[in-house]
Amino acid sequence: MGETETTGPVVRFEHVTKRYGDVAAVDGVSLEIAAGSFVALVGQSGSGKSTLLKTINRLIVPDEGQVMLDGGDVAAQEPHALRRSIGYVFQNIGLFPHMTVAENILIDRRIAGDAAGGGDAGALLDMVELPRAFASRRPTELSGGQAQRVGVARALAGRPGLMLMDEPFGALDPLTRDTLGETYRRLHERLGMTTLMVTHDMAEALLHADRVLVMSHGQVIADDTPDGIMNEPLPEAAQALVAVPRRQAERLVAMERAGRKAQP
Repeated sequence: MGETETTGPVVRFEHVTKRYGDVAAVDGVSLEIAAGSFVALVGQSGSGKSTLLKTINRLIVPDEGQVMLDGGDVAAQEPHALRRSIGYVFQNIGLFPHMTVAENILIDRRIAGDAAGGGDAGALLDMVELPRAFASRRPTELSGGQAQRVGVARALAGRPGLMLMDEPFGALDPLTRDTLGETYRRLHERLGMTTLMVTHDMAEALLHADRVLVMSHGQVIADDTPDGIMNEPLPEAAQALVAVPRRQAERLVAMERAGRKAQP
């Protein structure tokens, strides 16, 4: 698998709305995601970020509006074919325990009609920085971080131009989460993909994304670069999310300074 074979699409939301009863989970969202960009959707639980993400691969069908990929309406595409063309990584990655790592990685190719599940699982393991010897392992032999890397490899097996990630690293310990986030960021750049990542962790969004969208009550209330999110005036709900990593950083710096002063 070459490293520059994919080019991510432009993603456009046009007045997208999804209601559950009287509640608008997504409320008239219109915006465009540039080809090849890495965009984070951030917000508290129930803000609508995962709902908006899933309208792209039609796991959720909006009540109003359109989702466009390079100008084509996703509603015009057969759902299974659409999903096979889009990478999708989520928190509970759902590897099949009775299959080897290689079989898990190539499962979508087999489902698509390749009886042999053809492909190079080894090359995909290289991409997510796992040893090729892992191809013969079972999921029960993997750590959480290793399993999530296999999930990313599986999402890459179809050579997608678009990657959707829904809290992909949320169940991992902080060190593994940061390392895997950096690994994926490098892959994003090498492959030229368009990436949309849902996260409740503002620090994760600021460190990995090119653009951060903050959602609240189904609407995008802030849309800026990480630098802009950190330094420009924001609505109160967005400021509250930014305040968490800022306070944590300030407390850590204060602890470090206090420790230095206490040293003889």
